[in-house]
Amino acid sequence: MNLTNSFLLFALMLAMPVLLAGCQAGALSSGDNGQAVALSNAAEGTGVVEGRILLAPQLAGEDAAINLEIVPAPEGVKVETVVEGLEVPWDLAFTPDGRILVTERPGRIRVIADGQLLPEPYATIEVAYVSEAGLMGIALHPDFPENGYLYVCYTYWDGRGMYNRISRLTDGGSRGTGELAILDRIPGASRHDGCRLGFGPDGRLYATTGDATRPELSQDLDSLAGKVLRMTDEGDVPPDNPFPGSLVYSWGHRNPQGLAWHPVTGDLFITEHGPASDDEVNIIEPGRNYGWPEVTGAAGHPDYTDSLVALTPTVAIAGTAFVSGSNLPETWEGNLVFAALKSSHLQRVALEAPDYRAVASRQTLFRNVFGRLRAVVMGPDGHLYFTTSNRDGRGSPRVGDDKLLRLAPAASEPVTRMQLQSGQDFRLELVPGLYLLRWDAERAATEEWRVKVVEGAEKNLGVIELGGYGP
Repeated sequence: MNLTNSFLLFALMLAMPVLLAGCQAGALSSGDNGQAVALSNAAEGTGVVEGRILLAPQLAGEDAAINLEIVPAPEGVKVETVVEGLEVPWDLAFTPDGRILVTERPGRIRVIADGQLLPEPYATIEVAYVSEAGLMGIALHPDFPENGYLYVCYTYWDGRGMYNRISRLTDGGSRGTGELAILDRIPGASRHDGCRLGFGPDGRLYATTGDATRPELSQDLDSLAGKVLRMTDEGDVPPDNPFPGSLVYSWGHRNPQGLAWHPVTGDLFITEHGPASDDEVNIIEPGRNYGWPEVTGAAGHPDYTDSLVALTPTVAIAGTAFVSGSNLPETWEGNLVFAALKSSHLQRVALEAPDYRAVASRQTLFRNVFGRLRAVVMGPDGHLYFTTSNRDGRGSPRVGDDKLLRLAPAASEPVTRMQLQSGQDFRLELVPGLYLLRWDAERAATEEWRVKVVEGAEKNLGVIELGGYGP
């Protein structure tokens, strides 16, 4: 591909050392905020980053230690821009011949070929493009090289109400043609439509559906809303589904927008939006009820299945993928990465072997760097691809938005480490450049901030609190 590196400055920044003066802390006035810590004495040609670090009350102890790592650039990865000029890209799929198919919520499927966004749409579908509704998920048939089948999920208006539909198209090279609806009249609305698609290791087509702003439907097994559905490639009910004659695979969901299978265990993981609390990562078991709207998160109720991760405050969790066989650092292998819309970042979740059903660590990446992020897909080239969603009416469009980006390997620089106490102020004097500041502590979720240091300028990060892993 003819890729444009959106972090062209990284190569320059990586060469800039951290000013440590022997890694000894200098003495600073404590003021009213407790003891402050510096990595060096004041020096010309540096900038200052300061703030206060806290552990959440349930984690803080008398001797609780917080580790701080200062990394001159995103450790082992860089971000490259694949294409710009998209409009609300929602999902993407990779064809065997190297094309990338991207759904845009207004109703277009776009083609990226040889690193270029082709001007003519691959397909245009009449959709109800309002608020969160429109053209969303896309998935290729496992036998796509032979049959050319691809599947999409979208919202439409029938004159009386809004519904979601799953349709099949046939690849014609430059165009997708012959739309055939395989599942229709899934309850839809301007919000909470779900609509993520994926073929599982079993060859079945899975689809997420939202509650269509009617929470009670999620607990109704006769409704297709608020569910994970499992079907054949023709839209029929497989004989081994948990409820005979029903497409319902799991229920009690609010608005699931991410779908991924663990590369080792084959377990199905989904991500879903919570209300004011409890964005969830769930491991899906056939026939299980995940609680919405009766409970959220890890409620511990015997009638409902607890989430693996519950995020409060919510981040508007979106697309997700497992890193597998990648060009990324070895430490990323098997990690779950998901996008956040409202909180504008990626999160990387490491799971504990051998079952991969408990969280080992959680890391925040690129907070507020690219704006709202939605799709996350592992590419066949071993890179992790993700999209911005700044033109969706809820973001602030930036130059080039919306974009398809990807993570690629980058040389790692030495990491500087120090230790802080909960409630302690820190003051870092650093050579100008881009840095990742990473805080972690025992039983705490890792917090990572990307900071640009400017010569002669002082940046106050305020109070940073480390919370737990979730349930």
